[in-house]
Amino acid sequence: MTVHLPKTTLLTISNEIGYIMCGALDVGLLNSKLADRKIVAGRAVGVRTIEELLKAPLESVTLEAEQLGIVKGMTGEEALLKMV
Repeated sequence: MTVHLPKTTLLTISNEIGYIMCGALDVGLLNSKLADRKIVAGRAVGVRTIEELLKAPLESVTLEAEQLGIVKGMTGEEALLKMV
């Protein structure tokens, strides 16, 4: 999904298990304040299109994502394939 906002664009791709998102995602918040929700997510920075989000290496991932084998540096596409 692409959301055009003034001076920025939010990008996210999700499935039934989790999601990847642009740099607006606060992984630290998901791991701390929202830990009880067990959110599976990854963050890529510097992306401007959905295609870039799929190809970019993830800059950070949630603790729940790590439990599925999703790690920092993996592409968004690789991460989504592990969200099964």
